[in-house]
Amino acid sequence: MIGRIRGILLEKKPAQAIVECQGLGYEIDIPLSTFLNLPDPGQELTLHTHFVVREDAQSLFGFSSRLDRDLFRLLIKVNGVGPKLAVGILSGLNAGQFIRSVQARDTSALVKLPGVGKKTAERLLIEMTDRIGQLEGQFELTAASASGVTLPANGTPAANDPREEAEAALIVLGYKPQEAAKAISRIAEDGMTNEQLIRMALRNMIPTV
Repeated sequence: MIGRIRGILLEKKPAQAIVECQGLGYEIDIPLSTFLNLPDPGQELTLHTHFVVREDAQSLFGFSSRLDRDLFRLLIKVNGVGPKLAVGILSGLNAGQFIRSVQARDTSALVKLPGVGKKTAERLLIEMTDRIGQLEGQFELTAASASGVTLPANGTPAANDPREEAEAALIVLGYKPQEAAKAISRIAEDGMTNEQLIRMALRNMIPTV
């Protein structure tokens, strides 16, 4: 099991980061919340990871916090929730928001996520109610944890077109291209970074809990 990796960030995109560690470049699948917290390429970073081995593939998933990684591990134990859907859930809701939804038995935010219907949302509430107790002590539900996807401290604009990158991020999350384009065009203003566009679009598409 690969539980953590520290190295130099070589490349990043909404669904994946490539991290060099001792001469090897690891392709790591990441949720959107982790992507928004990555440093610039060339800088050192640490990701908490989970290694998934299947007959047809081996995948390494990475998270900016241990809480997100541990919540991911609990999510993939839920019947009908695989790694891809778990990453999608953690892309649309941060750990604090998800835990608050479960504690309040509120499905409204969950059903807004791509791939999560009413039955899946209800199953998540039932199966995760007892399991989230395993995360006790790892988080504090502060105003920051309830505010949505976290932005990097520097807020540096991307070198590419922020609108195109924001649309691509929403598509990776599971939204249809038309939905992504409409959500971004509705809020886009000159000077906004891709991180700001993504955060605001998700706030409009997924209610804050």
